Amino acid sequence: MDDLTTDDLDALVALRRDLHRHPEVSGAEVETAARVTSELRALGIREVHTGLGGHGVAAVIQGRSSGPTVLLRCELDALPIQEAGAPDWVSTRPGTAHLCGHDGHMACLFGAARLLSRQPPPRGRVILLFQPAEEIGTGAIAVCSDPRFEALKPDWAFALHNLPDIPRGQAHVPQGLVSAPSVGLLLQLSGLEAHASTPEAGRSPAPAVAQLMDALPALSHGTFPAPDFKLVTLCHAALGTPAFGIAPGQAEMRVTCRTTSDADLEGLVQDVQALAQDAASRQGLDLKVTHQDPFLAGINDPKAAAILTEAAQDVGLSVSSGTPLRASEDFGRFGHGARAAMLLLGAGPGPMLHHPEYDFDDGLIAPGATLLANGARLALAAQKS
Repeated sequence: MDDLTTDDLDALVALRRDLHRHPEVSGAEVETAARVTSELRALGIREVHTGLGGHGVAAVIQGRSSGPTVLLRCELDALPIQEAGAPDWVSTRPGTAHLCGHDGHMACLFGAARLLSRQPPPRGRVILLFQPAEEIGTGAIAVCSDPRFEALKPDWAFALHNLPDIPRGQAHVPQGLVSAPSVGLLLQLSGLEAHASTPEAGRSPAPAVAQLMDALPALSHGTFPAPDFKLVTLCHAALGTPAFGIAPGQAEMRVTCRTTSDADLEGLVQDVQALAQDAASRQGLDLKVTHQDPFLAGINDPKAAAILTEAAQDVGLSVSSGTPLRASEDFGRFGHGARAAMLLLGAGPGPMLHHPEYDFDDGLIAPGATLLANGARLALAAQKS
């Protein structure tokens, strides 16, 4: 297979930096999807599906004969965080920035698209999926639920994620768990407002909030990635109206639950809801619980992980099993129905993911693109037996 040329890499770096300048948050990736579509068609890829699961884009590269389907996936969305770094390609949109590396992941997939479109596989087909709304956990669900995805369903699915925790030139392909399952719970407590001079005339959620601020984090247990690991993180709390004359009647809390298995996550959610209901009942409050940002456990299939390991070694990366991500990643959805694996690509020292000064390392584009293309070819060849 041909390597990426200097001209390829110059174009991919320029594209990555332009995507960085124009970030869009989950569910709003309109311009990003349009840019992706234009770039794919410029490569001569004829079959491009748009609007999948929202703003998802999928390009299909057909082999010369029929065979299995390999999906290579990256993410479109950025984060609602103000960028603090000052590269020449700094975000032009205040309060929004590519601080997780999704701009770089797109560049890697575009590199793989260049390689695979020049030399299509002998058999089967490759789906290049640019997925929306990964950061809030709904993008993969929406793509997989889109009726048009049925015709694109893969036998194999691969993805990568850069990780500053890992030295540059190294990669981790965890065995089994690769990313933790999690879910966000919005707890809404409703009582009755009263004048601040007569708080006893109302039903304040303040005592319930105080109780839960201690009780919920106390559910945390164990050390990741041990099987007994449980983590409850209080992410936000708001009480009443910002005024001095009103005793509060409303409150909300945002809590993230995280474990190492989907079954344990269900149990932890039930424990959180039971504590919240107890606190609400003690104060005569109504409780509404809404589930948001749902992420399944990401599980690396052994055969898919072996293929990614070989593909990474072929581009000169040192590969180990490493440790899984405590963070969540909605790529796990594609493992339900396909042999799936994710590789964690070392980005070396520097600001961590979601840090206001984080920026993707452009030196990762070449190995990332090549290992994705190699992985697709290896998977298609593996299906011969």
